Amino acid sequence: MTKTILITGAGGGIGRACIHHFSEHGWRVIGVDRNDFGDDFPTNGRFIKADISRPDSVENIFQQAKDFHPTLDALVNNAAVQVAKPLVETTVDEWDAVMASNLRSVFLFVKLAHPLMKAAGGAIVNVSSVHAVQTSTNIAAYAASKGGLLALTRALAIEFAPDNIRVNAILPGAVDTPMLRAGLGRGHVGSGGVQERLDNLARKTVNGRVGTPAEIASAIYFLADNEQSSFMTGQAMIVDGGATARLSTE
Repeated sequence: MTKTILITGAGGGIGRACIHHFSEHGWRVIGVDRNDFGDDFPTNGRFIKADISRPDSVENIFQQAKDFHPTLDALVNNAAVQVAKPLVETTVDEWDAVMASNLRSVFLFVKLAHPLMKAAGGAIVNVSSVHAVQTSTNIAAYAASKGGLLALTRALAIEFAPDNIRVNAILPGAVDTPMLRAGLGRGHVGSGGVQERLDNLARKTVNGRVGTPAEIASAIYFLADNEQSSFMTGQAMIVDGGATARLSTE
């Protein structure tokens, strides 16, 4: 039986890789992004252009999703925005925008996805970040939103267990995505180009490189697939090339 999955942030690096990975494995995919996806969206799926940070927009997304297919087998909450600046320079509007996109949207999506998943069970995968457990300067709002997402993941796992819905989080490290490159391009005057900073970042990981979106998509697929990860719920799976394994004092 063909399974159906909804993936937010479908147009970004990780989201796009997820769309293609799940489609190639026979899933029916629904992708959501506020930007256009392009011409390569799978023909057996549906793309919905929408802003997940707005509650009215989320309601409309789920109406379109139900029109496409009445049930969901999995949900990947991947969409996120990032503000890279000192906390004291972060405005209330910027803070609220990060929380609306990265945390409140997950609350809204799981509420509306629950009745579509309850009958047959399924899996929710929340895309958090290593910044939820170890972070750096000038990224406080993003780190706070991703840390909150871990707590929400554990709470959801407990609440949704009676309905046979598993909820886990994946914590990617440095992955070569447009978001990472954009972040490396801000606030680094006189310290080389983006590629040089990316190479420096790669050398700091145990594996000596940054990850690829396809590698994260494979890990997300593992958490979403009830055959592969049926006894996992409420967990945080770190996929970071060993970056968090190394002492910062080394």
